Amino acid sequence: GDGAVGLLGVLAARQLGAERVIAMSRHADRQALARRFGATDIVTERGAEGVARIKELTGGLGAHSTIEAVGTQESMEQAIRATRAGGHIGFVGVSHDVALGGAEVFFSSVHLHGGPAPVRRFLPELVELIVERRIDPGAVFDLTLSIEDAAEGYRAMDERRATKVLLTTE
Repeated sequence: GDGAVGLLGVLAARQLGAERVIAMSRHADRQALARRFGATDIVTERGAEGVARIKELTGGLGAHSTIEAVGTQESMEQAIRATRAGGHIGFVGVSHDVALGGAEVFFSSVHLHGGPAPVRRFLPELVELIVERRIDPGAVFDLTLSIEDAAEGYRAMDERRATKVLLTTE
């Protein structure tokens, strides 16, 4: 996905040494941010077409590692089908009643990993990277509103007019 979590997944993948990072996005502004964060390829297709495009980009094999940051049935199925046998899927999107067929997961030979991230474990290194200006994760905040306008912020994100909203108390 090309929301804040997916975009920061692109940034994290590059920081961890990934040479190739494929971002899935259909929004020009988010594609630009994905490129800024280190995406080497952008896939605009979804479903079977998206899987085919990823396989094409990876020599027919599929991705080594996939971040599933959306949490829908379609996105999880797409992640499983776009990941090579033996590959890993980190599902970080909060699942919205996703039901996976046992046979498909079993025969895909992928590894599924999910759950809340141990944020505190990573904070010291992340803060250092930010302070040294080696990364700018704050770039996902593309709309600033007063806290009184929080509902508008949620609407803006829902309508894809904002990636992430920064609420201020001033």
